[in-house]
Order: sequence, then C-alpha cells, then structure tokens
Amino acid sequence: MAAPRPPPARLSGVMVPAPIQDLEALRALTALFKEQRNRETAPRTIFQRVLDILKKSSHAVELACRDPSQVENLASSLQLITECFRCLRNACIECSVNQNSIRNLDTIGVAVDLILLFRELRVEQESLLTAFRCGLQFLGNIASRNEDSQSIVWVHAFPELFFLRSKCYCLPIWTDERPEAHHWSCLNHPDKKIVAYSSMILFTSLNHERMKELEENLNIAIDVIDAYQKHPESEWPFLIITDLFLKSPELVQAMFPKLNNQERVTLLDLMIAKITSDEPLTKDDIPVFLRHAELIASTFVDQCKTVLKLASEEPPDDEEALATIRLLDVLCEMTANTELLGYLQVFPGLLERVIDLLRVIHVAGKETTDIFSNCGCVRAEGDISNVADGFKSHLIRLIGNLCYKNKDNQDKVNELDGIPLILDNCNISDSNPFLTQWVIYAIRNLTEDNSQNQDLIAKMEEQGLADASLLKKVGFEVEKKGEKLILKSTRDTPKP
Repeated sequence: MAAPRPPPARLSGVMVPAPIQDLEALRALTALFKEQRNRETAPRTIFQRVLDILKKSSHAVELACRDPSQVENLASSLQLITECFRCLRNACIECSVNQNSIRNLDTIGVAVDLILLFRELRVEQESLLTAFRCGLQFLGNIASRNEDSQSIVWVHAFPELFFLRSKCYCLPIWTDERPEAHHWSCLNHPDKKIVAYSSMILFTSLNHERMKELEENLNIAIDVIDAYQKHPESEWPFLIITDLFLKSPELVQAMFPKLNNQERVTLLDLMIAKITSDEPLTKDDIPVFLRHAELIASTFVDQCKTVLKLASEEPPDDEEALATIRLLDVLCEMTANTELLGYLQVFPGLLERVIDLLRVIHVAGKETTDIFSNCGCVRAEGDISNVADGFKSHLIRLIGNLCYKNKDNQDKVNELDGIPLILDNCNISDSNPFLTQWVIYAIRNLTEDNSQNQDLIAKMEEQGLADASLLKKVGFEVEKKGEKLILKSTRDTPKP
C-alpha cells in the first residue's frame, strides 16, 4: 500500500501542500492563490519550489525539440508546466510582493525560454496550447503595474517572443494536416488566445523609451495591426495601436510605407476613431496628430491619382480603392477639428489636388460606365456600396472644410473653376442625398464673406449655367436689385 500523503502544512498563515512535488499539490496551491489573503502571506520558498518543478519539467521539452521521437513522452511534463504557470499566474494577481519575489528568482527568464521552445515543438496536442497560454498569462500578470517586472520581461521577451520564427510547428489541434513549417509568431498565431495574451505582454511592457526599439522592429508593429485586423474583438491589439502607436508619429511614419492596403485601412480606421471619439484630442495629442496630418496629406497628394486606375482595370482593386478612400476620410475628419484645420488649409498642393481629382472622376463618371459612374460599385471590407458617390462626396466635403473662413482658399477654388464643378455634382445627386449635403456645405463656405464668389454664382444663373432650381436645392436664390445680382441664402448653414 502506498504511504499516505502528508497533510497540508500551514506556512505563514497559508495552507499549502508540503512538499510541493506533484501535480495534485500544485493544483491545490493554484486554488489557494485565488484568494488575496493567501497571496499576500505566501513565503518566497513556495515560489522556489514551483520554479524547481518548472525547470525540471522543461528538460523534457528541450529533449523533444531536439528529438521529435520524444514528443509522445511530453504529456506529464506539459501538465506540470501548465500548473506551474497557473500557480505563478494566480500568485501575481494584484500582489507586488509576489511579483517581486518571483521575478528575483529569475523565473521570468525560465518562462520566456520555455515559451520559445513551445513554438518549436512538432506537436498538435491541446495540452501544449494550454501550457503556451498559461505561460503568456503569467508573464502578463507578473508585469502588470510593476515597472521592475516590466523591464525584466522586456529584456527577456523582446524581440524574440514576437519575432517571426523561420520554422514553427505548433499546429492547432483541429488540423488534419501533417506538421509542416509555418511562419508564425505569437502575434499572428492561429490560436486567438495566444495572440491576445502576447498582445497583453507587449502593451504592458511598452513605454515611451521602448517605442524606439519597436521602430527598429517594424515587422512586430505590423503584426499588431494584423492581429487587430483578424481579431477586432480583442482589446489588447486595439489598445496598443490607439494608446501607443498613434502617440508615436515617428513609428507611424516609419511603418506606414511598409503596410499593405488592408493594413493601411485598419490603421486609418483607428485614426478616424481616435479623432471622432467622444473624448476630444488633448493638448498633448494635437502636436502628434499634426505630424499624422502631414503624413496623411502628403501621401494623399502623392498617391490619390492611383484611384484613377480603377476606371480602366478589370476587375478593379477594391483594397487600393478603399485605402485611398480612407486617406480622404481621415483628411475630412482632421479638417473638421479646429486644432488641425489651419495646418491642412495651407498644406502645399492639397486643395489643388482635391479639385483636380474631383474634376477627373466627375468627367470619367459622366462619359463612361465605370467605377466612377452612378452605378459603379465596389465590394470591400468597409461595406462600400457606391465608392464613386462616396469618394466624390468626401472630396467636396474636404474642399468645403479647406475653404472654411479662409479667403485665400475660396479664391483659389474660383481660379481653378471649382465652383461650377461642385454645382454640377449636385445635378446628379438625387440618389445620393449626402452628396447634395456636402455641395450645400461647400458652396456656403465658398461664398461666406466672399462677394466675388457670390457674384460668380449669380452670373452663372443669369447666363443659364446654373438654373434656379439647382440653386434652390443648395440653399440659394438670386435676386436682382437694379443692375446688380445678389445671391441670397434660403436656409441655415448645415453642420459638417
């Protein structure tokens, strides 16, 4: 008969199994650490014992990485490793004393090394994924609200934990395929929990100084964007982008040219969400977003004509169209912010390029049946049902914003024959009330305190170039007083 198990011993007020040497004892300790009072009274010797089990069990993983025939012997070791990580994870919850004790034993280094080995194993077991997840959770918990632990996690984990490995054999258990080499990092792993937990570690460990290191490892930053794109419900990739990336214009400027169209759309969507949030941009945010405005405006000026390729390509490149639209969307939202508007109103070539692009796609849409015609449609992740009207609407909105209380830009639109162009878009907008709305808005801003532009529109009506019904549609009427034509408003100014 087997010898009876010794009863639990009380150490510093905590009921713990003694000695800690098997799976059952570890599970009991893990359960104890769910309570705050037990975490706060745990002696350091407990964590040394857990670490000893973790080190001993990791030898089996090392052997399996060198000799695939040993993988079948991993089950018991993976169980022990998983429970060690669960125990340490629970011990670190809201307990800086335990975080410090566990960190000072160099447990973080052992855990990171073990997780890196997990990525190399040629095994399809659920037990490996569970150990993998628990190890990442432990690293996240030990670093939570503890700067010293964050520093050690960063030293051990970055960039190796997030780098793309040349070979990774940790396949999801639901596959029927034979294990083959896959290009996976923790941030683009097929298991979404591993993606979430590794994102948590990155978010928790990053600070302003460490963002510089991320600029030197742009593939990791891009993987974060991909992680959010694939798992938009995951909180941690979202927080990394909105709370860290968007506060680092240097990182965004370095990363943006390397993004593909889908990745650009994802980043630009989050930039729009930040600008239009219920919480306005802070005093510290404004200088950062002025740098973003420079990047977005210069990219739009340089690349916006690529959208014209859609008129001739078959089939059209939905992703490229959506990326171009998103650049325009960001500019519209930025120019709706009074803190950013002044900078963009004088941005070299922006207003001219917007008018030129509006003219080209307006003519193309009238002369041919293509993506810029009223019936032209593009299906994309952004659910764009009519990219032509949407694109034109926002071009006109941007013109209106750039001319808001800015006489130089009002006059420039006049010089470029932009006013007849804008009015002509209202003629074909019966199926798109938003286009009419932005025409009204743009004409209002173009004529405010600008008698020259008012006279131009009045003369257009007199000469038959703008009929009275069209002007009434956009909120104006022409009244003749003696020999002078006066453009009068018939409605309140619409909000942008």
